[in-house]
Amino acid sequence: MSDTPPLDPNRKLDLEELLRDLEHYRPRRKGWTWRRRLPLQILGPFDYRQTSEGLERSVPLPAARFFGNIDPQPDCVITTEIASGRFEDDIRRMRMAAWHGADHMMVIRTAGQSHFDGLIEGTPEGVGGVPITRKQLRATRKALDLIEDEVGRPINFHSYVSVVAGPEMAVMFAEEGVNGAHQDPQYNVLYRNINMLRSFVDAAEAKHVMAAADMAQIDGAHNANATAREAWKVMPELLMQHAINCAYSLAAGMPRESICLSTVPPDAPPAPAMRLDLPYAVALRDLFQGFKMRAQQNTRYMESESREATVSHTLNLVISRLTSADIQSTITPDEGRNVPWHYNNVAAVNTARQALVGMDGLQDFVKVDRENFEFKSKVRELKERAVLFLEGMLGTGGYFAAVEDAFFVDTGIYPETNDDGIVRRMDGGVAAGTIVPRADDYLAPVCHHFGDNHLPEVETPGGELPLGKPCDLIGGCTLCRPELIPYLDELDPEDNVVSRLAAEAETRKRGLLKPEVEWFGDGIVAVTMFLPAPEAVAEAAALELGRAMNLQDPLVTHKQVMHPAEGTLIELKGRLEVAIDPATLVIPPPPDELSPEEIRAFVSERGLKAVAATVGEDEHSVGMREIIDIKHGGLEAFGIQTEYLGTSVAVDKVLDAAIEHAADAVLISTIITHNDIHRANMEKLSDLAMEKGVRDRLLLISGGTQVTDEQARSWGMDAGFGRGTKGVHVASFMVKALREREACDDFASE
Repeated sequence: MSDTPPLDPNRKLDLEELLRDLEHYRPRRKGWTWRRRLPLQILGPFDYRQTSEGLERSVPLPAARFFGNIDPQPDCVITTEIASGRFEDDIRRMRMAAWHGADHMMVIRTAGQSHFDGLIEGTPEGVGGVPITRKQLRATRKALDLIEDEVGRPINFHSYVSVVAGPEMAVMFAEEGVNGAHQDPQYNVLYRNINMLRSFVDAAEAKHVMAAADMAQIDGAHNANATAREAWKVMPELLMQHAINCAYSLAAGMPRESICLSTVPPDAPPAPAMRLDLPYAVALRDLFQGFKMRAQQNTRYMESESREATVSHTLNLVISRLTSADIQSTITPDEGRNVPWHYNNVAAVNTARQALVGMDGLQDFVKVDRENFEFKSKVRELKERAVLFLEGMLGTGGYFAAVEDAFFVDTGIYPETNDDGIVRRMDGGVAAGTIVPRADDYLAPVCHHFGDNHLPEVETPGGELPLGKPCDLIGGCTLCRPELIPYLDELDPEDNVVSRLAAEAETRKRGLLKPEVEWFGDGIVAVTMFLPAPEAVAEAAALELGRAMNLQDPLVTHKQVMHPAEGTLIELKGRLEVAIDPATLVIPPPPDELSPEEIRAFVSERGLKAVAATVGEDEHSVGMREIIDIKHGGLEAFGIQTEYLGTSVAVDKVLDAAIEHAADAVLISTIITHNDIHRANMEKLSDLAMEKGVRDRLLLISGGTQVTDEQARSWGMDAGFGRGTKGVHVASFMVKALREREACDDFASE
C-alpha cells in the first residue's frame, strides 16, 4: 500500500511524490467496477430515473448554478480517451476528467506500439499516445487510487491487449491493476497484419488471463466502421465480427458479463443517420442479449470542425438512451484534427453527461416503434445479412479462409461484394510460422494458463496428490506473489519522466503560467478568426496574423467557407513563448457581499429606490430581470423598490424616470457592444446626469456580459457588473456606496 498523502482539491498533483517508491506500490484493487445505478433519485427539485450515485467532489455542468448546483451522474460508465504522449500529463488530465464525471480512463498507446513484438520499459515520450510500460501503469494506477478518494467513485483504467506481445501485456495488466482492455484477435489480423493463427492463439491466452483478473474486455469491431469507405455498408460485418469475438471469448473463459461490444453508429449527417443507425443498434442488442454494450461515438467522416463532431456525437447519445449503454465512450470534438487536447477531453465528457441526463427517462415517453413496417424490415434485413455472412464464411471454409477471400471491409453490403476487402494470408503476416503445437505432456508452472497443462502429482506423507496450482512448482508466480515482479525504472538517461520534470522544475516551483493543450507548459494557444476573403487567401492571411501575434509555428487547424467570396472562418494554433508570474498579477478581490439581514436592515431604516432598464436599442431582458426579481433573489428580495422600464429605452428617458421617482440609483443593462455602443450609452448617462445637476445624488450602475467594473468607472459609472453577477452583489454595492456618500455629506455639514 502507498503512504502517499491524499490529494488536496486546492493543490496541484505532486508528481514527484507520485513517482516516489513506485517499486513497492501495489494496486489496492483489481477488476472492473460498474456504477451503482439508482432507479429513482431526488436531486434538488427533480426526480431522476437513469442516474447513479453522485460524486463527493465534482464540477457541475455550467447551467447547474440555476438549479442549486446539483450534479446528477448518468447511469452508465463514462469513458474519456487520453493520449498526450506523456503519462505525467495524462494523470493530470485524468484528474480533471474525473471531476467532470469520467470513470473510465482509456489510455491510447503511442504510435507504433501495436506493432511491437514485446514489452517495452522506461517512460519515453510518446507520439500519438503514451508508451505503455510498467512504470506508466504503476504511476497511473497509483494516481487513480488517490483520485478515486478525491471524487468518491471507483475509476477504471484501460489500455490495449493486442499485437504479438498481447499475452505478455495481459499478464502485466493483471499484475498492475489495469481494469479493462481491448482484446480482439480480428483487430490484429485485419488492421495490424499479424498472422491469423498467432493472433488467435495469443488471444486465447490473453483472454484467459484477463478473465482471471476480472478485467472488462472491449472488442475491436468498430475499426471496420472507421476503416470502411462507406461505413453504413459494414453493419452486417460488424454483427459478424462481434459474434466471432464473443464466441471466442466465451470459449477462452471470459464471463459473458465482462464482454463488452464496441458499438458505433456508422453514420453522420448529412446522411439520415438516425434512420440508418437506430435499426442497427436494435439488431445488435437483439442478437447479443446478456453482453455489455460499450457505445462509442462515430469518428468516420469527422474532419476538423468541432461543432460538427459534437452534433453527430449528440445524435449518437440519443441512440444510447433509446437502446441502453453500459459504457458510454466519448470522442473528443477535435478527434479529426489532432491528438485530443485537455479541455476537449472535458468537453466530450460534458457533452455525454449533459445529453444523457437531459434525456433521463426518455424511454418512459418515447418508444422505438418496433412494429413500424420500415423499421421492422430494416432490423430483420440486417440480421438476415449477418446470418448470410456467417453462412458464406462457413461455406468458404471458416474465418481464416474468408479473410483470405477478402470478405471483410468490402465496399458492398453483404451479400453484395465488390471484391475490394482486406486480404490476409494464413501463412503470412507478422509472426507467421511461430505457432508450435503443444506436446501431450506440456507443463507451464504459471497460473491462469489457457489450454491443457499437465501438472505432476506431488509426494506427500499420505501419498501422491494433484498439485494445488501450477506456480507452486516454482514457489509462486507474479500473479500470486507480486513481490516477485521485476521492476525496471528508466532505461534512457535523457528521454524519461524524471528528466522531463527536471526541465520544468523551475517553472513548477515558481508557479509560472503558460498556456497548454497537451502537456505542461507547451505554450499552445488556439485563436478563432473570421476573414472576409476566399479560403486560400484567408488561410495564408491567418498564418501571417498568427506570426504578428508572436505565435511560433502557427498552423491552421480548421477552415470553413462561409461564402466563396464573402469570407472564411479560420481556427489557428500556435506556440506562445511567454510565462506569467502569478505574483505580479493584480487580481481584483471577490465581490464584497453584505449579509441579506444587513441589507434589509439598511433598506428598512432608510428606504432605497432604483430605476432600471435595458438601454439603447438592446432588447435583452433576462439578466436584468434576474438582478431585480424577488424570485431570483434580486433587489426586490431585500425590499429595494425597483421601477423597471423594460428594453430598448433611451438613456434620457431612464434618467428622467429616476428624477421623477426620486430614485437613489439608476441601473442600466447593455449586452450589445457593436460599435462601442455600450460605452457611448454609459458616457451619455453620466453626462446627462451632470447636466441636470443630479449626478451627486444618483448611483449610476451598469451591467452586461462584456462589462467590467474598471471600464464602467472609466466611462462615468459608479460601478460595473459583468457575467455571473447576482442581485446580492448589486444590493451590497448600493448599500455600501450610499453609506459612504451619506457619511461624507454628514461630515461636510458638520
